[in-house]
Amino acid sequence: MTINEKQDEIIEEFDLFDDQLDKTQYIIDLGKKLPPMPEAQKNDQNRIMGCQSKVWVDAELKEDKLYFYGDSEPTAQISKGLVGLLIRVLSGEKPEDIANADLYFIPRVGMGNLITSLRAGGLASMIERMKAYGRAYSVSENSH
Repeated sequence: MTINEKQDEIIEEFDLFDDQLDKTQYIIDLGKKLPPMPEAQKNDQNRIMGCQSKVWVDAELKEDKLYFYGDSEPTAQISKGLVGLLIRVLSGEKPEDIANADLYFIPRVGMGNLITSLRAGGLASMIERMKAYGRAYSVSENSH
């Protein structure tokens, strides 16, 4: 699936819920499905600054595709769910596609109504970090 196909799938899933609380619970449930991130990767280098809670994102290039890992402190279930959503959309894609991705699903699912402005800032920081990985790996890939 392309990045946009994954986004369209998420939009359809969110459309199944009428209630803001159900959508928020869905975000939390997505976070619970994230594979565990190795403790060694939960370091200051991988920490997303700008989040009100501790959130970590790391990436690894395998066979020309970028794979993301993420986690949050246990009390930050919504933040972990947001990381999970971004990983679902961006992980396993080509670095240049990640760097140039238009993440239109965020406004389309009404994320602004679901999360606080502080969390929105953290979400923007997560997106920026993931796109930065995409840019960094596309540059290193093209320089070989």
